[in-house]
Amino acid sequence: MNQYVMKIDKSSQYLMAVLLIIPMIMLVIGVYGGLMQTLFRAGIVQSDPFMGPDYYKGLTMHGVLNAIVFTTFFAVAFGNAVIPYALKMAMNMTWAWVSGILMLFGSLMAGIMIYIGEATVLYTFYPPMKAHPLFYIGLTLLVVGSWIGFFNWIPMYLRWRKENPGRKIPLSVVGIFVTFIVWLIATSAVAFEILFMLLPWSMGLVDEINVMLARTLFWFFGHPLVYFWLLPAYVMYYSYMSELAGGKLYSDGAGRLVFYLFIIFSIPVGTHHQYMDPSIGAEWKLLHGFFTFAVTLPSLITAFTLAASLEYAGRKRGGKGLFGWMFKLPYFEKDRWLFSYLITGLIIFIFGGISGIVNASYQMNTAVHNTAWVPGHFHLTVAGPVLLAFMGMSLYLLGKYLNKEVKMKGLSLSVPYIWMIGVFIFSWGMMRGGLIGMPRRTNTGPTYANPDSVLFQPEWISYIDISVVGGVIMTLSILIYAVVFFATVFSKKREGEPELTFPVSEAYHNEEVSWLRNFKPWIIVAIILIVIAYTPVILDVLGSTYGGSPRFDPNNPIPY
Repeated sequence: MNQYVMKIDKSSQYLMAVLLIIPMIMLVIGVYGGLMQTLFRAGIVQSDPFMGPDYYKGLTMHGVLNAIVFTTFFAVAFGNAVIPYALKMAMNMTWAWVSGILMLFGSLMAGIMIYIGEATVLYTFYPPMKAHPLFYIGLTLLVVGSWIGFFNWIPMYLRWRKENPGRKIPLSVVGIFVTFIVWLIATSAVAFEILFMLLPWSMGLVDEINVMLARTLFWFFGHPLVYFWLLPAYVMYYSYMSELAGGKLYSDGAGRLVFYLFIIFSIPVGTHHQYMDPSIGAEWKLLHGFFTFAVTLPSLITAFTLAASLEYAGRKRGGKGLFGWMFKLPYFEKDRWLFSYLITGLIIFIFGGISGIVNASYQMNTAVHNTAWVPGHFHLTVAGPVLLAFMGMSLYLLGKYLNKEVKMKGLSLSVPYIWMIGVFIFSWGMMRGGLIGMPRRTNTGPTYANPDSVLFQPEWISYIDISVVGGVIMTLSILIYAVVFFATVFSKKREGEPELTFPVSEAYHNEEVSWLRNFKPWIIVAIILIVIAYTPVILDVLGSTYGGSPRFDPNNPIPY
């Protein structure tokens, strides 16, 4: 099908270079930190050449750079490309630059505080672990910058609606707006936590902090953060993957319904991360458990819709029989290399979603709580469809905006498959070890993995070693990707001016559904569910916690 071609101006070109290249450097640093965590845990190393012997500092760097900084930068960069392209409108570049500069400045501020050892609080930054005020200010600037990026798109959307009465909003725009609606609601809680609790405490204005209230506010944000990661990948699955596969999206209406369902179900689920916290009543944990299972509904719709779309593409390409279509998809076609990043992420996500059901169930969650099962599951989600989709699209946008041909496409094609092998091995080792009690976040190397330690647990050793093998393979994949990415950055430009096109999928069923045309009813329902789900939780926490906690240093576990 003929695709719209958008001219790229110099300001957009330079901004996209900033939003893609600098976060990619941070991603590589973060992945290096992840490798060092596996080596620490296995007892292979006792000190990081760059971060020193502080295991928790490296763990913080890994989590913050990969899970918060890189993902936020990409979401804004992707929105800056998708919204003007889909609406065929110019973006206000002044505010786009303000957004990018705030995010960059805030990220560097937080990263420096981590590196110098003033923010060893992990990516969840739970109190009573306390960071330097500049760490919290940096995170605030990152969030505010992302808000400005979102607000910059709203006038474009409103203008488009006014100029196109009766037309459906482009599906990709629906997906991006849902992503940032969820983000805006979720970050409001963590903004309150940082500005009114953590920052005054860190600055010495107050001596103690209500740990349970801070945890509750974080998880109001923390689990919806997963959908902030996933939804840009969903935009690619629904808007582009079918076209890349050579077919059509099975149902436009199903895609819209999925995005809107995420608005109402992605927020009131955070307390399932607090099943073991004593300050919240069991009945409210049960309610959040129900909502958590409800959020599987859009995932099930997605599984059916994308499978049908891919089957259509496979049969159109000559697939016969019940499963023959699977073997006709362009898994290894260089001119459709982006498809490989999306399909491998989708395969990984099948297992990430299934293992997530364990975390959502109270009884099963009790068995795996605070074990290595949790990061094993976590890497099947954020390090599966999210990371692979973000890396693939980052490379795609880099080529378009810098007007350069993506280099070494064959090598690029290998990246997601190598990564998939590595993440399956890594996650299996972590999850299997977690089922027999192997802890998470703990530097097992000098204790549980050391035969001379009184805490030595020999049954964990093989699973720790398996996770090291997976971690090394994952790191190799990222190194290959970095070679391709930066080879493209430093390559010669193509002839002509830079132009942006997206492989937008045509819908096989292009339904006209009136109640899938407006964000407002879904936002109202979301607010109602949030009030129902979180009002009793907050009241429970405030009514059952007294006083506060002083600072705690994970490397010196004596409160002071």
